[in-house]
Amino acid sequence: MNAGPCRSPRRPVRRLAVVATALASVVPLTLGAAEAAPERAAACTGYVGLTFDDGPSGSTSALLNTLRQTGLRATMFNQGQYAAANPALVRAQVGAGMWVANHSYTHPHLTQLGQAQIDAEISRTQQAIAQAGGGTPKLFRPPYGETNATVRSVAARYGLTEILWNVDSQDWNGASTDAIVQAAARLTNGQVMLLHDWSANSRAALPRIAQGLSARGLCAGMISPQTGRAVAPG
Repeated sequence: MNAGPCRSPRRPVRRLAVVATALASVVPLTLGAAEAAPERAAACTGYVGLTFDDGPSGSTSALLNTLRQTGLRATMFNQGQYAAANPALVRAQVGAGMWVANHSYTHPHLTQLGQAQIDAEISRTQQAIAQAGGGTPKLFRPPYGETNATVRSVAARYGLTEILWNVDSQDWNGASTDAIVQAAARLTNGQVMLLHDWSANSRAALPRIAQGLSARGLCAGMISPQTGRAVAPG
């Protein structure tokens, strides 16, 4: 699995209150959207997009458990090769309320490839995710954040909106849990944060990220294919 960046380059009572607030901001999987919507709308004054690249992996189940426990939802930018090898994990992502997106098939430097190779990387991933039960992705993140007009043109051909990020967790670069929490504190309404599926430090940071977002009236939302910004789920 590529471990590089996606660019070139307590208190118990307080914790329970925080988790309860965070959970109220997300449409529970067991409730209808109409039933949960008023509570969610009251809790959220803005939305941010948490994104996890490079899955699904051996860390995905633990990540999904932590996301559920903290009341967070995220967009999972999956590599096609891993989606094809682990279809049950793709279904688990969907079942946990996450959104599944395209992160190429083998994580190459797309700007160094010809158009036909770029097309294969993107189209094979669309197919792998769909066959695994992840639906048809609408979002695409080029590996390393490397893009050009050809990459964007091919992605658009498959109805994909290119999504980069506003805040880099630096988890790919060995950032500590504290540093990842501090990075999340820079998120503002509509912005997107880069994290990675395999990062234990990012997973460990999620309870504190949920607490920090809740304190600022922000909730984890979906990324709009129309604007590329985080918006309310649904």
